[in-house]
Amino acid sequence: MPGSPYTDLDRPPLDPRALRRALVVPGGFWTRIDVRRETGSTNADAVAAAGEGTPEGLVVVAERQTAGRGRLGRQWSSPPRAGIAASVLLRPGVAVPDRDWPPAPVTGYGWLPLLAGVALAESVLRLAELPAELKWPNDLLVGGAKCAGILAESVPSAGNGEPSAIVVGIGLNVTLRADELPTNPGGLPATSLRLAGAAATDRDPLLRALLRGLADWYGRWRAAAGDADECGLRDAYLRHCATVGREVRVSLPGGETRTGTATSVDGAGRLVVDTVDGPTAVAAGDVLHLR
Repeated sequence: MPGSPYTDLDRPPLDPRALRRALVVPGGFWTRIDVRRETGSTNADAVAAAGEGTPEGLVVVAERQTAGRGRLGRQWSSPPRAGIAASVLLRPGVAVPDRDWPPAPVTGYGWLPLLAGVALAESVLRLAELPAELKWPNDLLVGGAKCAGILAESVPSAGNGEPSAIVVGIGLNVTLRADELPTNPGGLPATSLRLAGAAATDRDPLLRALLRGLADWYGRWRAAAGDADECGLRDAYLRHCATVGREVRVSLPGGETRTGTATSVDGAGRLVVDTVDGPTAVAAGDVLHLR
């Protein structure tokens, strides 16, 4: 049938009702899961929902993205049902008395994309049985090649200028074939779970595991008032991080570069690089692993 999502049997569609039954449950964190056949950007959709006052816990998933958002304004598209393209809406500055969650300080928001990276790496390790690693700040690597990217966007408040919400988007290559892989501007090769020899490439359990892991880590982080050390998030991130301990070159948003050894990730989620001028904490930038 022309246009049917079942024409490619290697890429069956997600089951929205099954996802909602599994994840939108009493006492759970996720409040709504929107599965869309096609959209420009799940991040843009979630940002729009945040501007309309939608509470945290929204998940927007697309079977196909035509203008997915990347860092530094980059855009990319994906073949239908070949990956996971999902964005989640979080409001970390809002207290949740029922869960004993105080507001998290804005200074800790840099941990949210790293938190999503930990949840993603744990899901890929457990289900796909692949040695997934994290490249600061937003890439998941398998065999040294990029298999996923993460983008966090803030939604400004109309009042004091502080973010009223954070949208975290995740794009995971699941069954992309070699001729479908995107070209990365930084020169890092791309891969997919299937090309890397994953034990499982069913998107449904992968997405469930990712969202459950994300909700679990977010809950720990919120309960600790955004303290990544107290909730164990920093230790977990460093266990999965392939950047710390490496010689790196960081291209900063203003055009400057820093070269040195990545030694740690600080309490605000910034990469600490030991340069010839001393330690430098990097909040944003493109990182190249030199060796």
